[in-house]
Amino acid sequence: MTGSDTAHALERATLDKAASENFPVAPFFLPRDWRDDLMAVYGFARLVDDIGDGDLAPGGADARVLGVSATDAEDRLVLLDAFEKDLRRVFDGSPRHPLLRRLRPTVRRRGLTPEPFLGLIAANRQDQLVARYETYDDLLAYCELSANPVGRLVLAVTGTSTPERVRLSDAICTALQIVEHLQDVAEDLGRDRIYLPAADMKRFHVQETDLSRKTAGASVRALVAYEAQRARDLLNEGAPLVGSVHGRLKLLLAGFVAGGRAAIRAIAAAEYDVLPGPPKPGKVQLLREVGVTLRGER
Repeated sequence: MTGSDTAHALERATLDKAASENFPVAPFFLPRDWRDDLMAVYGFARLVDDIGDGDLAPGGADARVLGVSATDAEDRLVLLDAFEKDLRRVFDGSPRHPLLRRLRPTVRRRGLTPEPFLGLIAANRQDQLVARYETYDDLLAYCELSANPVGRLVLAVTGTSTPERVRLSDAICTALQIVEHLQDVAEDLGRDRIYLPAADMKRFHVQETDLSRKTAGASVRALVAYEAQRARDLLNEGAPLVGSVHGRLKLLLAGFVAGGRAAIRAIAAAEYDVLPGPPKPGKVQLLREVGVTLRGER
């Protein structure tokens, strides 16, 4: 395989995952330059999560491109350090990884700063060191790194960032992160991670062993319902962001909010039993939620 073939394969392995997200990443109705830049941002965010989760494509090509030796290719912290060095080349040099080379024109065109990207890397470093969260506030602090930078980047790419819109975007992104954690309780436990706050687990009399069962008992369901309501409240808090913009951006942001709402409805439809696998909304439910969000309803 040639170098260009390898680069293309690395890009596709990451970007093709956009179709499985709870929300639209860069839908067809957006202007072409927005789609290109949003996919460049998504490629970065998806790849850094894949590094942190150990979900890179087999064969070690990403590690080689980043200059990580074969002996260190399985060390996620080493990979994250190498990825951060390559990110910094986006701003002051020539990056090695094809997804970061793809990101460079976006950074220049939109005047993006390193901070949101560094936040996403920091979140994945934290995942290697912190596997449990004691309180809801602790989880919110994690979401400030793991989720909120994405919304801020969307606003920056579309040239619509203001302090109030950032505040609303942060609420939406935190909600989407919590929803994803609820969908992935079983998968995360398999990685020895629990994103349900320990204080809430204690309140609902849920033990870690309860999360390893094939189906959820009443206590786990009550806990999931409680956290889902928190996510729903955050989505409602952030939803005015949709009405603060116009045109195709309004439809995109409605898609983000609707994706979260539809996922929460899917969790509720599963009677809050998320242990057999992630409850996912259908397209009809998603479109219905888009309409509700565009009308400003809850």
